[in-house]
Amino acid sequence: QVQLVESGGGSAQAGGSLRLSCAASGSISSINTMGWYRQAPGKQRDFVARITQSGRSTYYADFVKGRFTISRDNAKNTVYLQMISLKPEDTAVYYCAASFGLGYDARLYDYWGQGTQVTVSS
Repeated sequence: QVQLVESGGGSAQAGGSLRLSCAASGSISSINTMGWYRQAPGKQRDFVARITQSGRSTYYADFVKGRFTISRDNAKNTVYLQMISLKPEDTAVYYCAASFGLGYDARLYDYWGQGTQVTVSS
């Protein structure tokens, strides 16, 4: 089992920044890809970003490119999502997820965190 705990959510003004963290614990040695997804009220869960085990490869949704940066510290078993130039449409619950595989689809993630709320006001 793997446990994922997100933190760092909260409120920000448009144009502001937040950094989300996701701490992993448990049987994490086989985790490959870590990802972030988000879900706004009444909408489906959308891919935001993912990062491979080495950290050398990162992938982003078009709507966050240039504004969000995903990174991971394997020594701390933690993945981060640095968000800048926030927009009101970034308001959502952000979920951390862990995959034993490539994680290029939400269905390929084996574990999910409980989510952290991000609210951006104009």
